[in-house]
Amino acid sequence: MQTRNKIFDDLSQLMTNAMGVAQGARTEAETAMKSLMDRWLADRDFVTREEFEAVRAMAQKAREENEALKARLDAMQAKK
Repeated sequence: MQTRNKIFDDLSQLMTNAMGVAQGARTEAETAMKSLMDRWLADRDFVTREEFEAVRAMAQKAREENEALKARLDAMQAKK
């Protein structure tokens, strides 16, 4: 009976170690895939979300300034 428990313990330990190795391989594969995707995206000159939002904010501000200037010009022309 003692031998049987030892075999099950050894088998259990082997399976636990195999799962650890598999988890490590999965993490390594995910890291490699992420790195590959990051390089691929960088090579395509895509903008980041932060860059897009910054340019969008600048365009909105420019639109607002143009509208304010147009209103001032219209007011100046109305005075003539």
